[in-house]
Amino acid sequence: MDIALDAARQAARSGEVPVGAVVVREGAVIATAHNRTYELGDPTAHAEMLVLRAAAARLGKARLTGCDLYVTLEPCTMCAGAISHARIRRLYFGADDPKGGAVENGVRFFSAPTCHHAPEVYSGLAEQDCSELLKRFFEERR
Repeated sequence: MDIALDAARQAARSGEVPVGAVVVREGAVIATAHNRTYELGDPTAHAEMLVLRAAAARLGKARLTGCDLYVTLEPCTMCAGAISHARIRRLYFGADDPKGGAVENGVRFFSAPTCHHAPEVYSGLAEQDCSELLKRFFEERR
């Protein structure tokens, strides 16, 4: 999660919402990413989407079986769908997102009967650090 937090800090320095993500397989980092929606002018350029694309490219396959995803904020519905389709083994996230999250909040995507694949989910990892980073970012913009 430290690597994901570093990526989130990089996003904040770039003026992006500070969310970072890392894909790990067998203890090795496969890919890292942070939010780049403003930089790329792409509403789908969430950290999770970018890191899944990078990991798939690096491994040369669309299914990331055996891979774990670490992300600093609870994924939204779009990202939860991508995580499911990528067949991520375990999802670890830091801060919960009562407004936009879709794992333990909102639609609870992985609990839906139409969900193709649900990873093991572990929430609250480095929660305080992840939450504080987001709170500081938005306080500075108000």
